[in-house]
Amino acid sequence: MNPAVLQPESGVFIQAEEVPSPGSTVIIGFPGSGLVGSISVAYLIDALEFKQIGYITSKFFPPMALMSNGVISVPVRIYAKDKFVAILADIPIQPEICYEIANTLVQWFTSISIQEIIVIAGIITNDTETRIFSTVTEKELLERLPKSCIPLPIGNISGIAGSILIEAKINKIPGIGLLAETINAPDPRASVSALSVLNTYFSLDIDLSALHEQAESIESQMHDLAEEVSQHNTDDMQKREVLPMYG
Repeated sequence: MNPAVLQPESGVFIQAEEVPSPGSTVIIGFPGSGLVGSISVAYLIDALEFKQIGYITSKFFPPMALMSNGVISVPVRIYAKDKFVAILADIPIQPEICYEIANTLVQWFTSISIQEIIVIAGIITNDTETRIFSTVTEKELLERLPKSCIPLPIGNISGIAGSILIEAKINKIPGIGLLAETINAPDPRASVSALSVLNTYFSLDIDLSALHEQAESIESQMHDLAEEVSQHNTDDMQKREVLPMYG
């Protein structure tokens, strides 16, 4: 494994093997609203059996080592399979380093002739639906997306997702942001919506039944928790009502 991009001045280091297919599409998921990006890309990697080919490190990342079953895992990892490259992060990217991370990533994408960038993220609205909003670097990309994608009429995309799309536009790499309507809690159902778009867009056949089951399990747990809190508040109120008053 040889270094792909090293930017000492930015403090960002990418190390990766050669991607299997020039002209690949890169799909990116960072933690954010509903953890939609992370859940979606992690599920994609597992379902299509991607191979890890590298990682990203930075002096700006939190000083922590993540592990699974006792084995250390680098927090930001690079995977590949056929015509796809995937970037999956287990840590949030702080606003003050978004430019450095996005700029270094897109420089690397340029060096390996990435054809298209897709960023998956969540967007919190006042509705309880699971719509998919889209934003693109060039207007003609909207015509290629499934009809289920709703062009975001106005607004802004903050954080690393917005920074990557800006760098993609500057460097003339087609970029698409898929923003799944979500809540401010882990939301597999929103990830189902995002992956359904990828299934249609790339003619994939990813089985999303396991993700549906995760969504139902989490929703059941949240419902039970809400009932426990409600019951606790009711019991607490009843206790207060029977307390004697003095004075």
